[in-house]
Amino acid sequence: MNKRRDNRGRLLHNGEFQMADGRYRYKYQDSFGRERAVYSLRLVNNDPTPPGKKRTLSLREMEHQIQADLFDHIVSNGGNYTVLELVEKYVSTKIAVRQTTSKGYGTVINILKKDPFGKKRIDKVRISDAKCWLIKLQQKDGRGYSSIHSIRGVLRPAFQMAVDDDLIRKNPFGFQLVEVIVNDSVRREAISREDERKFLKFVKEDRHFGKYYEGIYILFKTGMRISEFCGLTISDINFEEHSINIDHQLMKNGSKGYYIQKTKTEAGTRVIPMTPDVEECFRKIIENRKPPRKEPIIDGHMGFLYFDSRGSVMYSLHWEHYFKHIRTKYNSIYKVPMPLVTPHVCRHTYCSNMAKSGMNPKTLQYLMGHSEIGVTLNTYTHVNYEDAKAEVTRLKIG
Repeated sequence: MNKRRDNRGRLLHNGEFQMADGRYRYKYQDSFGRERAVYSLRLVNNDPTPPGKKRTLSLREMEHQIQADLFDHIVSNGGNYTVLELVEKYVSTKIAVRQTTSKGYGTVINILKKDPFGKKRIDKVRISDAKCWLIKLQQKDGRGYSSIHSIRGVLRPAFQMAVDDDLIRKNPFGFQLVEVIVNDSVRREAISREDERKFLKFVKEDRHFGKYYEGIYILFKTGMRISEFCGLTISDINFEEHSINIDHQLMKNGSKGYYIQKTKTEAGTRVIPMTPDVEECFRKIIENRKPPRKEPIIDGHMGFLYFDSRGSVMYSLHWEHYFKHIRTKYNSIYKVPMPLVTPHVCRHTYCSNMAKSGMNPKTLQYLMGHSEIGVTLNTYTHVNYEDAKAEVTRLKIG
């Protein structure tokens, strides 16, 4: 029986064939019994690449990879899924997610629809490809670190699903993001007690912004998330028990409008105590509130604390704008500018002040509604040299 050879006289293995144009072909059956074929310009790795042609794997290298995949029951060609198709399949498995999470999934899918990376077959994506793509998103497309962090937060579990389904061997997005791109996000720092005092005094005495003083004071003195504060209703304020019930937050988006959502985490559902000054602020807010003739009802909740000039319930974006305008006005009057102050900076500031006052970390974790103590200690507490010096002095013996 004659053995088949290529045009250089080399013996060809079963399934191998050299075509008239010089290319090599290998036919095989995949794990589903379907006939497949791969092609290469070279038989073995040492063969030169024809002039003007892109160097790819040799036929024998492809065969080795195919046999290894068949042995390990890895689906050939990644099941022919593209990155976009894989992410769409992953998203289809995520049911009953929050509105904001669903919106984030849609953003990633839209990015992949427009980007060539989305058309890439998943088994062709190497770790270096994934890294280069994320770098491109930052350096060429101008996306920020937090945006890329969210994108990678969808791609990594999607590719892990492909690993678990035996479509690929390794997750190309399994690396640490900080090793690849620059963290250019602006850290929201807590402001000093002195700046807090100046900011509150300015708001209280301002003819236009004074009506928001009580709300801003409460944000500084409770550490509530702004969405939690906006979602509060009169029934959530318990003056007899001197407490605030926090079990939901007010959200809004363009297509859905206003809606009520559970707290960010299970730990976010909590009852926090009111100090006398905070309680007095709530009494003034309730006394001065001016709801429209027909009180808004949002997902069964009514009795919200603040309304805009059109009678709509005030939500987080209202307060973001007010804080921005207050700071702009302050800085236009005084020579020493006020550092960045936002509703979330109020939350940072409260947590830092409580930590510096010596509050038990677990108590502070509860008040902040954090699911993990590490978030309380590492993200929201800001300690500097003066704080360290004061603490050492306080603990000094003799």
